[in-house]
Amino acid sequence: MRTTKRRLPGAGSAVFAPPAAEDHPLKIAEFRAWRVKEPVSNRRYTVVRLRSQGGISGYGEGGAALAGEIAAARGVTAGRRATESEFVRSALRKTPALEAAVNNAMLDLVSRAKNVPIYRYLGGPVRYKARLLAHLEGTASAQSSPSLERAKQQGMQAFTMAAPLRDAMIPLRAWVDLVRKHFADMQALAGASSEWVLDGAGAMTPGDAASVAVALERSHPVWFDEPTGVITQDALAKIVDESVMPIGLGRNITDIAEFQSLLASGSVNIVRPDLGLNSLTKIKRIAALAETHYVGIAPFHNGGPIGSMAGIHLNASLIYAYAQQIPVPASDRDAATRAGITSGLKETGDKGFFALLNRPGLGFEVNEKALDAASEERI
Repeated sequence: MRTTKRRLPGAGSAVFAPPAAEDHPLKIAEFRAWRVKEPVSNRRYTVVRLRSQGGISGYGEGGAALAGEIAAARGVTAGRRATESEFVRSALRKTPALEAAVNNAMLDLVSRAKNVPIYRYLGGPVRYKARLLAHLEGTASAQSSPSLERAKQQGMQAFTMAAPLRDAMIPLRAWVDLVRKHFADMQALAGASSEWVLDGAGAMTPGDAASVAVALERSHPVWFDEPTGVITQDALAKIVDESVMPIGLGRNITDIAEFQSLLASGSVNIVRPDLGLNSLTKIKRIAALAETHYVGIAPFHNGGPIGSMAGIHLNASLIYAYAQQIPVPASDRDAATRAGITSGLKETGDKGFFALLNRPGLGFEVNEKALDAASEERI
């Protein structure tokens, strides 16, 4: 006997735009954006400010975006309430940097309106301090040492280290020895109590990454980050099967389904969604998937200080969160730019941790004059 499956009415159909909000304190009345460029490192990110009819402002940060993309995002948010984050997320899915910036600004705005910190709006804290992971500049010991010294002064004890790139003319064994020496040199500079993440930046072949993982596993890096850009199951198995080195992946992924497939492969120990390409609420959903596989989460971040602080709020609300990555500039000018944007609040820790701020929204006031000074363009 043949049976016919029945579908629920509307299942799988396109999401239609809800009607524009009537006058309401949370209706978005103003959209403003800055395309920020730090003066020395040229690190770029986008900051969005949303102001409601009730006069409350919320700020969000995403990755670098084009002026046309920002203009389109302004059109999407026009007439919406700050609580309509899922509609906005769907509408901006093809421009992930704006999806992150706008959704995070909506979250900040609503949290300020409710007079609670973002981590409470996300479900409440599971910890009251967040572990920091310093993202160092440079690819060699001499290049990274200024950034490392600043990170140590800022109370950080865990660091990322960029793996030296392999020149095609360098034999594999000589290159692996170079990576091992670089790791040992950075450990010596930081001290015996330091923790390290080796960052491959997706630049290695699976075979080269497997050789590095075997060579360094006795040095006990916390994990090997983005060892290869080839994330098929058989390519990752080559790395995972040959060493016990934990693997972190996901900085270039924006599709939740891709994270699900990656987790199902069993080849990842830490998922690393980029804060510049994924909003806090989206990463919270990714973390829920990771939790079912007993996999930790440590969002990747190489953007600005607003993103850093948003990531700390997220870290506080996730059970399996390990650390929040914080970019540490080598330049005094870049450091001053970042501190100016947050009205003097610095991305610093105490014995490797940042204590949560018990103030509404992000917990600090954004300095728009500093944003103006650092911006390539204000839109």
